[in-house]
Amino acid sequence: QLQLVESGGGSVQPGGSLRLSCVNSQFSLDYYAIGWFRQAPGKEREGVSWISSEDGSTFYADSVKGRFTISRENTKNTAYLQMNSLKPEDTAVYYCAADLFGDGSKWSDINEYDYWGQGTQITVSD
Repeated sequence: QLQLVESGGGSVQPGGSLRLSCVNSQFSLDYYAIGWFRQAPGKEREGVSWISSEDGSTFYADSVKGRFTISRENTKNTAYLQMNSLKPEDTAVYYCAADLFGDGSKWSDINEYDYWGQGTQITVSD
């Protein structure tokens, strides 16, 4: 069982930055595409970003393009989500998820993912 652990959440003022980490300490993530999702109160979980396991290709939701950057370090079994210029509407619980051999064709579909982290809260407010 692959266990993903997110960290780096917290509270920040609008315009601030945070970096989330997603770590699996047990198995290699080399063959897993990684997706970041978020869920705000009363809303469905939505895809934020995705990164390939093969060539580092990425996808972003329109709402975060130019502000968020996804990356990964396979040697550390870790994926990251750098979030800049944060807005109050970015407030949500953020989850990372792993998709074995995922090709990104349905990257924002939660059903594509095999494993999920427990989530970390991001709050953006004055």
